Amino acid sequence: MDQDLLIKGKRRLEWAESHMHVLNTIGKRLVDEGHLKGVKVGMALHVEAKTGMLAVSLARAGAEVRLASCNPLSTDDSVALALKEVHGIKVYAKKWETTEEYYSNLNSVLDMRPDYVIDDGADLITILHTSRRNLLTGVKGGNEETTTGVIRLRAMAKEGKLNFPIVSVNDAKMKYLFDNRYGTGQSTFDGWMNATNLLVAGKTLVVAGYGWCGRGIAMRAKGLGANVIVTEVDPVRAIEAKLDGYQVMPMLEAARQADIIITATGCKDIIRKEHLEVLKDGCVMGNSGHFDNEISKTALGEMAKGPNRVREFVDEYDLPGGRKAYLIAEGRLMNLAAGQGHPVEIMDTSFSIQALSLEHLVKNHGRMGNQVYDVPRELDEEVARLALRSMGANIDILTPVQKKYLEDWQEGT
Repeated sequence: MDQDLLIKGKRRLEWAESHMHVLNTIGKRLVDEGHLKGVKVGMALHVEAKTGMLAVSLARAGAEVRLASCNPLSTDDSVALALKEVHGIKVYAKKWETTEEYYSNLNSVLDMRPDYVIDDGADLITILHTSRRNLLTGVKGGNEETTTGVIRLRAMAKEGKLNFPIVSVNDAKMKYLFDNRYGTGQSTFDGWMNATNLLVAGKTLVVAGYGWCGRGIAMRAKGLGANVIVTEVDPVRAIEAKLDGYQVMPMLEAARQADIIITATGCKDIIRKEHLEVLKDGCVMGNSGHFDNEISKTALGEMAKGPNRVREFVDEYDLPGGRKAYLIAEGRLMNLAAGQGHPVEIMDTSFSIQALSLEHLVKNHGRMGNQVYDVPRELDEEVARLALRSMGANIDILTPVQKKYLEDWQEGT
């Protein structure tokens, strides 16, 4: 065993725990109330320190936990080792997994015959509904962490293919307003700095997609001094980007100007052949969406010579006309593949929603149909109140007169 790696992972978990005040509070209640005792939980999340503390919190509350990564490049090997050796959690993940190892690890999680699943991207749930259907009868419910996964699961539910209830953690306000925006915004540039060590200020940076993740990336890029262009397919979001002070144009036009392109759409082929044909020499491309298909590696492979790895997380491609293009982290989500992921305090609230949503499923799954549910408002507000308390902030409360005024449609001024 690599003792230095173990010590590093142990310290990273301890650092995360010391800054995850909301999850600590909720975790203690889960221990006291005992709803999770004996529950088998299969998890596919990015295996790093904050995820580690969610797994540890559930295990402390009595759950049997197995954990795999939801991305072949997003595992922190030091944390994976510490979770196994210090906390006794079964972890099936390593950095730089092959595709075969990735799916083998997901199946190792499912071998436990989970009662509940916690997923990020819906790969675990998809396997249950395809190659491991024999396990479906034992699964009582699941949580989904990210936009891409929710899109897949809502499509399954619409077709009547979903076999157990899902809670869309991604759509909780205490998740998407902060995790998707502030978390992705900061962690994307953590990945950028670590991968490239290049300047952002003064460069033309294209953000593909102006959902909450795209908003966060654009906001942080502007703060770093970039000239930001946004590309969108949604006219309402495009207007938002325009009124937020960004240029808005089609990708074909934006790609001609881009020094940096970052995708965050949840869709595929955002950068494809026609865009690669007009890229400036030296353009650096990265992705903060869940899957590695937003920047078409198929098109790159057909058009360019390479890849040639020029830095640990940067591949160089030789395009026609003597141009060079660079791809960060093989097109996988750069904030976790090349960085350490979202800030601890951000994931404190997201994983608190995860823990409460799991408890909600355990207590209510028998009354829930096979569809995708929003996180109950009271859970969202519980996490918000605890987060405010951890920040040392207080807010006003309505007086009885104010409550009556808001509830009585006949009340005058």
